[in-house]
Parts: sequence; C-alpha cells; structure tokens
Amino acid sequence: MTTTAANTTSINIAVLGGGASAEAEVSRSSAKAVCAALAQHNDFQVHSVELDANVAQTLLQLQPDVVFPALHGPPGEDGTVQGMLEMLNLPYVGSGVQSSAFAMDKSVAKDLFRRVGLPVANDRVYSADHRNPDLGAAAIAADIESSLGQRVVIKPMQQGSALGVTPLPDGGDLAAAVTAAFALGDRILVEPFVIGREITVGVLDLAGQSPTAHPVIEIVTPNNEWYDYHNRYAQGASSHVIPAPMADELRDQLQQIALTAHACLGLRDLSRADFILPVNNQPILLEVNTLPGMTPTSLYPDGAQELGLSFPQLLRALVESALRNR
Repeated sequence: MTTTAANTTSINIAVLGGGASAEAEVSRSSAKAVCAALAQHNDFQVHSVELDANVAQTLLQLQPDVVFPALHGPPGEDGTVQGMLEMLNLPYVGSGVQSSAFAMDKSVAKDLFRRVGLPVANDRVYSADHRNPDLGAAAIAADIESSLGQRVVIKPMQQGSALGVTPLPDGGDLAAAVTAAFALGDRILVEPFVIGREITVGVLDLAGQSPTAHPVIEIVTPNNEWYDYHNRYAQGASSHVIPAPMADELRDQLQQIALTAHACLGLRDLSRADFILPVNNQPILLEVNTLPGMTPTSLYPDGAQELGLSFPQLLRALVESALRNR
C-alpha cells in the first residue's frame, strides 16, 4: 500500500486481462470494465496488466497490494496464473491453485460433485489420438452413438464461454463435433442433450463472512437458440430474468446446490454455477465458473446487484476479501 500527500492509504491493484487463450478478447472486455469500476474508488490505484510473457516482471515492478484476475479460460482459470501469483507472494481475487484446476476440468469437477450427491448428467470422456486424428474422431463418434445415442452435447474439457461446444438436439455429424471440440484441447466431455431452461446462480464468499447465494437467474435466448458465445457477449442477444420465475422450494434447492458445489471444490471469493432445468424441474448441474465474466452483458454482476451491491461495490468487496485472505 502507498501513502499519498494527504496522508491517506491507497491500495495498489493490478487487473490482469487478455493473454493468448481463445477467450482473450472476452477477458479484455472484463478487465476494461473492472478497471473502470475500481477506478471509481478514490483510494484505489488501478493498473491494467496484459497477461503476456513479461507479466511476472511487470507485476514485480508494480508490486500491487492485490491482483484482480479478469481472466477466462486457461491459463487464467485453470490454476496456472494462480500458481504464478503464489510464487510471487501476491494476494489475488478468486480461488487458489488446486480449486481452480479442479473447477476448470469438467470431468474432475463432476466426479467431486457426484461424491457429495449433487445432480449431474451422465457422461463419457475421450482423449485425442494425435497419431491418427481422423480415425480417432470416427471411432469416438461410433462409441458415443452406441453409449449415449445421437442426441448429445460435445464439449472441450477445459474451455469456457461455450467455445467449441456443439449441441446436437436432433443428432447429426458426431465426428465433426468431436473434431471441433478437440481443436480446443486434448480431452472432450460428452453428455446427453437435455431440453430445459438455462439457469445460473452466483455465490459471493467474502473472507470472514458466510457464503451467500445470488438470486436465481434464468437466461432467455431467441427461439431455437442457446446461450452460445454470441448470445453471451453480443449486446441484446439474450436477457436475464431476475429472479427466475419458480416455486420457492426449487429456488432454494438451486441456491443450495450452488453453495454446496462452491464448497465442494474449495472455492473462495466468487463463483457461478450453471444449470439446465428440465420440464420435470429436477436440476442438472453443468459446471462451476471460478472467474465469472465481468463484461457489460455478464450474469454475475447482475446477481450481485440484486443483493444490493453495485458493480463498483462488488469489486471493492472482492479486493478487500483478497486482502483479508492474505
């Protein structure tokens, strides 16, 4: 921390954004919004830092009191950046190395969810055959069809923002979907396709306080569309219904699942659980995001707003939590 001429303490914050991941542009949008909101606090000195090959040297020169990773996808969400920050002895917003890695690997996270009785879909996991990728995709497609059928969702194992995800509600070219998912990683996850409402629940877990679930949010997209990359980030492409219309008992159930998933993974500060809610109202937990988006169209700030926290207030609370966690 630095002291100004007026003898007041100033908190030095480095906001990490960008990088080389497939979600780098979304990260830069989040980082820009975070910087602007944090700068509204007179006692914060905010620095925007690009996640590049010189990031460690840049951070050592800045010596921030707190690092705010506004990052999406690997290496920002999978524990890699968190490990670097631990080695540099810099406090940071968000979950630690192991918890970040667990949450980012969809298969590992689902195994942990199953152990505590959370509702998740059946799945199959496949690894790429780099020696013969064409034969690998064909063989995997055949196994998917025999085990799960044609109506599936195929996902890269460690990506966010719906990148590389192919839903096949009516079946289709499984091999092409497999190839598209492998373009973003060496492992893929395949689940049955389920028709239902798209639901999300954030968790705010500040140091020294009990974790709090956000109000349940329903994501509404145009007819015959889903919450893909475009509908997530294009202004006006989707809408957020807060609170989602449902019975109190179902709302409480979804919030409790989000809190249990957060605790199960050992997360801290913030997370967002995503669900599919079929017509039978039996929730299916899809995944948990450890660094939810902070763009102008993002869900997490909307949920915090319903808790009475404006965007600048939310970010201040997260920075102060990181300082207390130190």
